[in-house]
Amino acid sequence: MLYIGIDVAKSRHDCFIIDSDGVIYTDNLRITNDRVGFNKLLETILDALDGEPVTNAKVGLEHTGHYSINIKRFLESQGFVVTSFNPLETSAFRKAFTLRKTKTDKCDAKTIATMLFSNESIPTSPPSYQIQELKSLTRHRFRLIGYRGKLKVSFARIIDVVFPEFPSFVWSVNQKSSHQLLLELPTPDAIAGCHLTRLTNLIHKSSHGKYGREKAVALRDLAASSIGLSDEALAFELQQTIRMIQNVQAEIDALDRKIKSIVRELDTPLLTIPGISYTLAAIILAEIGDINNFSNPSKLQAFAGLDPSTYQSGKYTASYATMVKRGSTYLRWAMFQAARLVAMRDKTFADYLAKKRSEGKHFNVAISHVSKKLLRTIFYMLKHNEAFVPQS
Repeated sequence: MLYIGIDVAKSRHDCFIIDSDGVIYTDNLRITNDRVGFNKLLETILDALDGEPVTNAKVGLEHTGHYSINIKRFLESQGFVVTSFNPLETSAFRKAFTLRKTKTDKCDAKTIATMLFSNESIPTSPPSYQIQELKSLTRHRFRLIGYRGKLKVSFARIIDVVFPEFPSFVWSVNQKSSHQLLLELPTPDAIAGCHLTRLTNLIHKSSHGKYGREKAVALRDLAASSIGLSDEALAFELQQTIRMIQNVQAEIDALDRKIKSIVRELDTPLLTIPGISYTLAAIILAEIGDINNFSNPSKLQAFAGLDPSTYQSGKYTASYATMVKRGSTYLRWAMFQAARLVAMRDKTFADYLAKKRSEGKHFNVAISHVSKKLLRTIFYMLKHNEAFVPQS
């Protein structure tokens, strides 16, 4: 058996190859992160196998975000089974074998190969192409949501200078009617000087008939007495920021439609859970991947970072255990959101939340317990491909 450890980096990867007898085939193979480098690694591995099938080789690498995607998919396309290790796991393994404070790319590649050689690591099954697409799209959605949030913060900052009385006048400065009004009339002077008929029509149209002449009169009076700064540069910045928010929102809406179409193709039972719709289902499915990679619910819980930490030494056992939070941030966020929504719609989960609250737990702590219960339910549903059945 051949063991190949790969330390992944942005522009090049370091490789260490050892066989089951402990004979080192190469300890300083460095390849570039391109087709030439990948083919060089493949040729080296095939030469080391000396005609044996690729099933006689184990490949390991650290799960280091997007840098490992291309090399992993290339090796899998060649028939190799690739095991991904958590960087925390490889770091602890390396420190366990030496007191020296040494960390190099070459050393990391050797550590990964040694881990493959010395333990019974179980390789994970690669997810389907729909799941891979969902993972890419849902994480892209997180980035767009974050970008939109920054734009909204910038928008609120400008409003506080231009028209500080406006936020208390409307339900939300980020509602569509507010954006449309400020695109047309970006300063208090512009609103105060606007003809009442035009202002009424603008408010009525942008609010879909919710607001009328009375609201227009109150708004014009408020603008006339505003202490805001009717500055041309700030007005331009305000309008541009609104347009950017609208453009990002349009892209998010298009992305949501794409995600929805893929989730429909998967026909997942998660959609039968009350409170979980296409977006949350997509995030949960994308982060879990192949459910068969998890032998029991506790491993899935650990992957989500929802398991409690434990500390015991001698006669001392810590009574207060915090959540580990070492797993998938995206899955943990989705489970918290799903737990809150499901507890609002399903009696069993609502009663469980109430029970934890009655024990004196903070709402967020109680929600974390609900998310663990929900994750165990999801594990069973995906394992058996069964729909959610409300409990009496």
